[in-house]
Amino acid sequence: MSENSEAPFRPMAVLLEPRPRPIGLPDVGLPKLTMTHCYWLAVAALLVAGVAHAQAPAAPAQEALSAAPATPLSVIIKWLPFLLKGFVFNIVISLMAMALGTVSGVLLGLGQISQNALIRRTSWFVTQFFRNSPWLVLLFFAMFMIPFEFHVFGLRIPLPDWFKAIIGFALPVMANVAELLRGAIRSLPSGQWEAAESLAFSRTKTIWGIILPQCVKRMLPPWMNLYSLITMATVLASIVGVGEMLTLTAQVHAAEGGRPELFAPLYGFAMVCFFLYCYPISKLTQRLERRFNVKT
Repeated sequence: MSENSEAPFRPMAVLLEPRPRPIGLPDVGLPKLTMTHCYWLAVAALLVAGVAHAQAPAAPAQEALSAAPATPLSVIIKWLPFLLKGFVFNIVISLMAMALGTVSGVLLGLGQISQNALIRRTSWFVTQFFRNSPWLVLLFFAMFMIPFEFHVFGLRIPLPDWFKAIIGFALPVMANVAELLRGAIRSLPSGQWEAAESLAFSRTKTIWGIILPQCVKRMLPPWMNLYSLITMATVLASIVGVGEMLTLTAQVHAAEGGRPELFAPLYGFAMVCFFLYCYPISKLTQRLERRFNVKT
């Protein structure tokens, strides 16, 4: 081989100085930590810390601060039986007030067509007085003018607030039913009275056997409208402390901390309940008006 020929390349071993080893940490052959290992170690540390924090007893104040506020829907679902119980009480008050007012209103309406001048004028005055008085004023009148209890033959008879509220709502019902009955009787043809008189019917038999049955068709649609109005007006009982739906709604709002964002959903739920109850009555009233379509 000539001198000018190139010698083959031979790699030369390079001796590197060993890195200084920390004192007190001998090399035991542990695997090297990568970024993936560091990530999973951090996640495990966070999980362990979270479990430990959840199991540790928290102070009441800290627990209240850490708990997220309930949504309006969850609050309504939570208090749904409580609120519906108040709504049922509204319905009971309206039904009893309507029953009491209808019976007394029929008697008052018949008094307006009485042949006795004193009874007729007194019935007219009572009808006009309660018919043209604000319902809230009549409710306050019943709540504060009627005593809380009666004593009959040594027996104590208490009158709870809800019963006095029924009387307060029955007063305008009585006046309006009396006016409805008077108008229905006046709308009947005079031939009905003349035919009954020709058959020798007494006035009492004529009224109860001939006149009143014909008045039912004329009175039923406006009577049902009046019931819807009374049902919606029962929320006024909350002003005098009766535990109906609006009163319970205010209690729920206070129990949830008086949060402003709960005001509209809670009272909106009460509005929806009354709408779902009164709207079918309104539609039934319209159907009866078309069916009975009495021509005078």
